Amino acid sequence: MTEHESGTTSGSGSAPRWLSEAEQQAWYAWRRMFPLVNADIARDLTQDSGLSEADYDVLSVLGSTDGHRMRISALAVLMQWSRSRLSHQLTRMEQRGIVRREEVADDGRGAEVVLTEQGVTTIMTAAPLHVESVRRHLIDILTPEQLRTFAEVGELLRTRLGVERKTR
Repeated sequence: MTEHESGTTSGSGSAPRWLSEAEQQAWYAWRRMFPLVNADIARDLTQDSGLSEADYDVLSVLGSTDGHRMRISALAVLMQWSRSRLSHQLTRMEQRGIVRREEVADDGRGAEVVLTEQGVTTIMTAAPLHVESVRRHLIDILTPEQLRTFAEVGELLRTRLGVERKTR
């Protein structure tokens, strides 16, 4: 609904800030674009590698760290997942032999998640196929200028929303 289509007010008593035509077009474009692109890339990931998005997210983070390991608490923060969600995901991945949990030797309170040899092979096999899917469904469709803008907007929103979550 645009600003001219309703005379209702918000619960605070002030008039709602309805979206302009351009703002509404941007919002609808986001709402239509994100699920389509994400679904295509997720479908390819599953077909190409047998991995879920969550599997790939964990594997790619661990694959880029020294020693292919990270404290579970740090991984949860980085991925913006609850400890419970991450724990369930790691259990599923452990059952397939691609990660394992290890106690931190010098800290009895902490645990790390580590890529197994099979996990390293899995991410190294999946990554090129995943990158090709990302290119096909997003990167190669946009011009270099559009990519820069897209990256700037994404980083702005990620930073802003990350700060807002920390202050809640």
